[in-house]
Amino acid sequence: MIAALIVSQLLLFAALASLILVVLALARQIGVLHERIAPIGPQQAHAGLEPGQAIPRITMRTLAGQPFPLGEALPPGTVQMLLFVAPDCPICKRVLPIALDVARDRGLTPILVGDGAAPELDAMRDRMGLAAIPFVTGVELGLVLQINRLPTLLLLDSNGTILAKDVVNTRRQVETLIPPTAGRAIPLPAAE
Repeated sequence: MIAALIVSQLLLFAALASLILVVLALARQIGVLHERIAPIGPQQAHAGLEPGQAIPRITMRTLAGQPFPLGEALPPGTVQMLLFVAPDCPICKRVLPIALDVARDRGLTPILVGDGAAPELDAMRDRMGLAAIPFVTGVELGLVLQINRLPTLLLLDSNGTILAKDVVNTRRQVETLIPPTAGRAIPLPAAE
């Protein structure tokens, strides 16, 4: 009788341990699926400054703390590409390499505008190998432009006028916003 009780307790313990392992495996899979699932179709950016309007002169800060001016006059024919990203945005992690590839193909130097705490943005930059790309932070530009969804891509001409602004989540959307003859790369302020 006691032996049967001990055996049943051991079997119950084994079943409980198996159940815990299954629940942990399912939780991990849910996390993986969350990273892979992207919004379906284009999304609308909210109101704020629209294409055709100039952004005000704003001095952002690089992750190293250096000033980084935006909205200043640049040499004629230059185009600035800004991509608003966040370290906790799974779509940003997927779209970022695509946007950087398209920018390189079109001759643009991208500028990443991070939304989040500096240590998390530093970790994102290191994890994704973005050391050579300007990475700025500050909420002012996002507030002026009313950037409510990420990732948002913004193109500015040499006078700081918005050429294009939209939420992007596919290669096609990025390529649509950046024309093949977008312009030449901009000279960057102080490097990080």
